[in-house]
Amino acid sequence: MKFTDLEIHPSFLQALAARGFEESTPVQEAVLAPELRGRDLLVSSRTGSGKTVAFGLAIADGLLAGGSFLKSTDRPLALVVAPTRELALQVQRELQWLYGPAGARVASCVGGMDIRREQRALQDGAHLVVGTPGRLCDHLDRKTLDPSGLLAVILDEADEMLDMGFRDELERILRDAPADRRTLLFSATLPRAIDELARRYQRDAARITATSTDTAHQDIEYRAHLIAAREIERAVVNCLRYHDAARALVFCATRDGVSRLSASLTERGFDAVALSGELSQAERTRALKALRDGRANVLVATDVAARGLDLPEVGLVIHADLPVDASVLQHRSGRTGRAGRKGISVVLSPVSKRGTAERFLRTAKVQPQWTPIPGPEEIRALDQERLQREIASLTQELSPEDREVAARLLEERSAEELVAGLVKIHRDRRPAPEELPQTTAALERSASFAKTKGSRATAPRGDREWPPASTPYGVVRKGARATSRPQAASGGDDGVWFRLNVGRVANADPRWLVPLLCRRGSISNQEIGRIQILDRESRFQISAAVARDFEASARQPDSKDPSIRIERLPPGESQPARPPSMDRGAPAPRPEHRERAGRGTSEWREASKGADSSSERPFSPVKGYDTDSRRPFKTAAKSYGTGAERPFKPADKSYGAGERPYKPAAKKYGADAERPFKPTPKSYGTAGERPFKPTAKSFGTAGERPFKPTAKSFGTAGERPFKPTARGYGAGERP
Repeated sequence: MKFTDLEIHPSFLQALAARGFEESTPVQEAVLAPELRGRDLLVSSRTGSGKTVAFGLAIADGLLAGGSFLKSTDRPLALVVAPTRELALQVQRELQWLYGPAGARVASCVGGMDIRREQRALQDGAHLVVGTPGRLCDHLDRKTLDPSGLLAVILDEADEMLDMGFRDELERILRDAPADRRTLLFSATLPRAIDELARRYQRDAARITATSTDTAHQDIEYRAHLIAAREIERAVVNCLRYHDAARALVFCATRDGVSRLSASLTERGFDAVALSGELSQAERTRALKALRDGRANVLVATDVAARGLDLPEVGLVIHADLPVDASVLQHRSGRTGRAGRKGISVVLSPVSKRGTAERFLRTAKVQPQWTPIPGPEEIRALDQERLQREIASLTQELSPEDREVAARLLEERSAEELVAGLVKIHRDRRPAPEELPQTTAALERSASFAKTKGSRATAPRGDREWPPASTPYGVVRKGARATSRPQAASGGDDGVWFRLNVGRVANADPRWLVPLLCRRGSISNQEIGRIQILDRESRFQISAAVARDFEASARQPDSKDPSIRIERLPPGESQPARPPSMDRGAPAPRPEHRERAGRGTSEWREASKGADSSSERPFSPVKGYDTDSRRPFKTAAKSYGTGAERPFKPADKSYGAGERPYKPAAKKYGADAERPFKPTPKSYGTAGERPFKPTAKSFGTAGERPFKPTAKSFGTAGERPFKPTARGYGAGERP
């Protein structure tokens, strides 16, 4: 429907016409329905559907009060609350041009900006105020924002503000606003928390669902590519070069990823800028302004840019890192395909995370095209066509001076040489496409595995080639689950052994090790066999089909874990044994695991007391271990030291109740019952009252120190000098 067919004030029709807007969107038509004038609204609408213009027009009649211009005021008439600084500043710009013909003043209050300038703008009389929850509450505390004159309060992206933890701030703002104000809640989704907020602070709100969230955005084309985890940056380069969008957004999961990727793209020749939470507000504003002005064509950002931002002509969105859930995927992709324009959303999924990516896409009701990542040959072929169109367009407007220079050049060079030089200049301006050898190898392995997966699944257990059917005590990967299994009497497989310089001392664990190997080696967990965690290193087995590619990939430097080294074991060390430090003497070989089925528990323990510790389970010792000498898996320095560090646990368990002089009964001693030999100074007065630690001056020879005899004097019960009847008695005088 055209805006002229709706009941809109002429001032706003003038502003819409100046911006080139003629057709209204579904959400704009819904909020301007005559029966909803003056009512509270709870609106659910997809991002990019024109919500800012919608609520700006919805509150216009109440602000104008029948006039053509807004009257001067010392208190704001409307308050708009947005979750992020960028969205708040964007809403301010939108309302500024929309309310410009009506003479409105629109002020912004966001964190990171000069608060004194915001105070002056509020004191000068702002009709509309747009801000973030935290900064608006700061102005309420400072008494620089007077909410008593508010006619309308709008919460934009209310669901995101609740997710970000702004519930208390929102309730504070709504409580301070007049009770008879109009409240409009706009949100992409309407979870239970939004419904609760609406019931508490809205009056008979009309619920509007302008666009369904159960269907994918029709103006966005989704594509998905499988890549090797270590070639994400190269894949981003090829996607940018292949689609050649005027403006593109690349989303990363972390701030470090944003900094690294933006720097890498800049080095390759892209005009890239970064946007993340670690940047100051001034830096974030400059980055967005550079993208809007055309000085940059690629914005690398975290999810801070996933909602609310309306960047012009963004034709491509690349998910360099997978989002945390399907809703974030939708919000990221919603930065393109806006206002009726078409857009492309590209999902880059590591081979090992394809299942996660497919789950997100299904939840988002998206059916992407799974295609191979564009290669250098495809990109160069497209460059040929683009260069032809680009150079042909240069001849449309030629001045006489241009033709004169061309004539002189033709006298010196042939036309073919001149055109070839022009082509070279334009080609050199474009970043070179990247080769993706690891991705190609990973896709080939994945295809090979898919062809043989069905036959291996139905084959007998002994006929399977990979993963190995039986292993020594260690970890066998079965899908996503780690299990411990014994070694069969006969076996062997075609795996190749590698080592990693992190072991049990550094808390190495299969749950941490498997994702690391998949990322470093660009493989899937199906290609990892046996894993053995030793003291100072870990050893693992990789399928022989991918061992060469794994070795080449794992040797490359890794910025995330620069100290971790992975190398191939020499042929002589293909079967790793437990280190000597974990052995106890020269025990006999352990009986086969299958023999335990016919024995009782006590019989099995007796048979396994002399078991070889090199074949024991490194993660969970069997229950048959009795004494400390057969429990080699708890040898941390903190637990076991010298005898002096553990005075209350004699080495020999044969001590009886009366023969354990280091832990006397609690009733014989006070607060220091378990430490009778070093009482605190506060417990005793004179030197004569400190029988357990006499001073050197009070006693001379060893015979005069009855309370601290030498170790050799401990013997029978008659030589227990720790509780004499009188302090005058010596070591042997016990009347």
